[in-house]
Formats: sequence, structure tokens, C-alpha cells
Amino acid sequence: MGWVYSLEMDKVKIPDKVSLLRLAFNGLDENELEQMAALTELRLYPAGHFLCREGEYEEVFYILAEGRVVISKSVGDGEGERILRTAGAGDLIGEMALILNAPRSATVTTTTECIVLEMEKSDFETMLSQSPRMAMDIIRITLDRLRENDQRMIADLQKANKVLRQLDRNKTEFIDVAAHELRTPITILMGYADLLNTSPEVRHHPNLALAAEGIHSGAERIHSIVNTMLDVTRMDGEPQTLRLAPILLKRTVLDAVNGLSKAASERNIELIHNLEPDTPLIHGDPTLIQKALYHLIVNAIKYTPDGGKVTISTKTAKAANGAEGALIEVRDTGIGLDAEHHELIFEKFYQAGKAIVHSSGTTSFKGGGPGLGLAFVRGAAKAHGGRVWVESRGHDETTFPGCVFYLWLPV
Repeated sequence: MGWVYSLEMDKVKIPDKVSLLRLAFNGLDENELEQMAALTELRLYPAGHFLCREGEYEEVFYILAEGRVVISKSVGDGEGERILRTAGAGDLIGEMALILNAPRSATVTTTTECIVLEMEKSDFETMLSQSPRMAMDIIRITLDRLRENDQRMIADLQKANKVLRQLDRNKTEFIDVAAHELRTPITILMGYADLLNTSPEVRHHPNLALAAEGIHSGAERIHSIVNTMLDVTRMDGEPQTLRLAPILLKRTVLDAVNGLSKAASERNIELIHNLEPDTPLIHGDPTLIQKALYHLIVNAIKYTPDGGKVTISTKTAKAANGAEGALIEVRDTGIGLDAEHHELIFEKFYQAGKAIVHSSGTTSFKGGGPGLGLAFVRGAAKAHGGRVWVESRGHDETTFPGCVFYLWLPV
């Protein structure tokens, strides 16, 4: 804690209590100032001393007489502490925690040798009850401080948002450049792999045939990822020019289910479709809707353990504003998703959990990926004036609560 001196016992020049209190509370009369001075004690603290510690219940109210202090707050997640403000002579410290009977909301540290006027909580409460003007002064001072903090926080948020927007643009540009740079060598690789697979010498040699098939399969996987990367960059670019056509959602769902039935059966996952007869015909871009539905079903398969179920449903549904539309529901019996991820999973590159523990493969259990599929779904929904969201009771790899993804599209 360092050393502390009571100034009445030291030869340091002692500040006048009443003058100090008059500086802090300019609405009090002399009698009130003298009553308050009698309940306080002057103390001397060295630089680096903690007057208040965030989260602690402490019962002392301070008025700074001489010196400087810094008020800081922990921001969590290993980010250290954020400095809120500095304070000097005449400033109040720690009054709100005593009024609210709450722990300290910030840490106060002396940056120079400081002389402070201290008052115990019981005396502080007595003065508040006896002097409404003192209470009003404290309220005014606290509100001014909150307003100042709010303005500082707004400025910081505006600056952070500007940086984030630039980072998002950089990320999109990187995806675009990387995808275009990868597309040509991947096409060449797939061409040579096809050539190998048609060669009699390779087809009749078990090891070479297996190696050639592995090359072709890997190239197709990368090709699929590159195409998804390009799709996402198009969503982030200019407003989408949709190639509108009538879409029979029931047929689109059946096509998607048939296309993924082999991948699901390899993991003993049952794909179920429940299509209401009155599911409306919508006007949209068939390619975007097909890809969005593909990504939703692949995501459901990926996070459902072997032997589970994925159910795809369609029905008529109205939006909150009364607009007519169609609702596609993809329900799985998978590991579920905690609430804090419900919005973030639709961001580019976002992975719920540690990507390093994910397996490899498009539809393997907890398979890895670039984290772009659901970002594409959100972009496709937005381009059509629709929306996508997820509901889940939480993540649990024992009870498997599952997720339900909803894609609403206007008629």
C-alpha cells in the first residue's frame, strides 16, 4: 500500500479544509462547510497509490486537495486498462459507489504525491441527508462527468467504426485478389488431374489411380472455396443486379436435398424435407437462392453428429411489417450455438470455437472451412430484401440441442 501520513501529525503545509470544500461545493454556506470539515481528515499519499480499486467495496469518499490522479477501467479480454480521465485539485472521487452502495466502478491511482480530504461513508451519508444542496452539487458534478465520458466514448466509437470499415474493405479486397490469383493454377491443376484419370497406365495402377483421384478431389475442394470467395466479394461490391425469375421453392429444396443426399448418407445423417403445399412462388435470382440453400444445408450437416437429422421446411410467412413471403427453415440435431454467436456467424471468416480443432472436409463433422458460407447466405437474403437468422438453446456436445436457421424471402 505504500506509506500514508495523516497531515495533522506531519510538518507538511496543511491545506485549509473549508477552502477546499468551498472549491468542491460552491453551493454550501459557511456553516455547512465547517460541519463537513469537522467530519473529514487530510492525508498524504505517494505517487502510485491506489485510492480506489475497481470491483472493491470501499467506504471512503475523497476530495483531491493537491496532486493528480488517473481514473482507469478494465476493458477485459486481455486488453488491459482504459484511462477514462485524470483529476486534480477540487475533484470528487468515489462518491457514486457510496451513494449506490456498490463496488467501485473504476480504479483511481495517484500519479504524483497527493493530499486528499477523506470522509467515511457514515459521515458522508449524514451530510447528504442534512444538506440537500450538497446532494444537488454531487448530482451536477456526476452528470457533467457522465456527459464528458459519453462524448469521449462516442468519439472513440466513431474512430473505431471507421477503422473497422477500412479493415472490412481490406478483407474483401484480399478475398477478391486471392480468389482470382488462385483460380488459374487450380484450373490447370484440375485439367492435369483429369488427364491423369483418363490415362490407362494410371487407371490400371491402384496406387496411381488413388493418388490422381486425391489430386482431383483436393483441386475441386479448393475450386469450390475460391468460387465462394468470389461470390462473397460480389455481395460486398456494387448493389446486386438480380436475374429475376419465378422460383418454385419446393423444387429448389428437393434439388438441394438430392445433391447433398450422398454426403449426408456417408455420415448416416437423415435429410428430411417438409414442404407445405401452399409454399408460395417467389421472384428471385435462382442461382443465389440455390447457393444460399446449399450453404445452409451444408452447415447443418457439418455440425450434426453422425446418425443425426437435418430437416428442411418451407411455408408461407409474413414479415414483422406484414409483407408476404416464404420461410425456409433448416433444423438440425447438432451441437447447437451459444447466443453470443447468433449474429457473428454471418460475418466473413467467423468461426464459432477454435478453428484449429476443426476437421477437414466440406461435410465432415465440425469440418473446417473459410467461414464464408453463412456470410453468402446473409448477402443473398439482403439482396432479395429478405433476412436470415438462427435460433438455438446453446452449445452442448452431449445433449445436442441443435440449431434452426431461418431464411425469409419476400414474394
